[in-house]
Amino acid sequence: MDAKLLQILVCPVTKGPLIYNKTTNELISKSARLAYPIRDGIPVLLEDEARKLEDGEEVA
Repeated sequence: MDAKLLQILVCPVTKGPLIYNKTTNELISKSARLAYPIRDGIPVLLEDEARKLEDGEEVA
């Protein structure tokens, strides 16, 4: 994930910052507890496409 792109992307739900999880290839919103997928190098920032983080799931 390009660092400059990560600096300007925000969670569409909370408008908060996103954290790149290299292991799952997802962008994580801690405040919304959502994980947005990255497909073919393109972040899919749609709430309907996001995965809800499980209770106790580590957010790196």
